[in-house]
Amino acid sequence: MKFFFTIVSISLITFLSSFKVHSGIDDVITAMKTGNASQVAKFFDNNVEISMPDKSNSYSKSQGELILKDFFAINVVKNFEVIHKGENGGSQYCIGTLVTKGGNYRTTIYMKQKGDQQILQELRFENH
Repeated sequence: MKFFFTIVSISLITFLSSFKVHSGIDDVITAMKTGNASQVAKFFDNNVEISMPDKSNSYSKSQGELILKDFFAINVVKNFEVIHKGENGGSQYCIGTLVTKGGNYRTTIYMKQKGDQQILQELRFENH
C-alpha cells in the first residue's frame, strides 16, 4: 500500500509540474484570445517592449498595460490563432494571428525565465 501511495504521489507531482512549465505562455495566449490587457500585463517584466504598426517603444509595466488596453479598444479582438509555439533555452515564444474587427495582426510573444516564472518581455503586432 505504501508503494502505491508513493507511485501516485510521484505521478501527481510530475503531472502538475508539467503544467507549470508552460503556464506562462498559455495564460498569455488565453488572455490574447479575449483581448484582456490586464491579464496579459500580469506577465509583463518591469519593462516591456511593445511594437505596433504606428509606434514601438519600451514601456514600464503600467504604461505597457495602458498601451495594450488602448490597442485592444481600437482593435476589438475576435480571436487569437496560434501559428507556432516553442521554447529555446528557458525562453518561450509564440507566433500567431490576432483577429480583430478592424483587421488581422501577425503577433509575436516573447517570454523569458526570470526566477521561477516566465516573464513577458516583448510583444509585437504587425499588419497582416
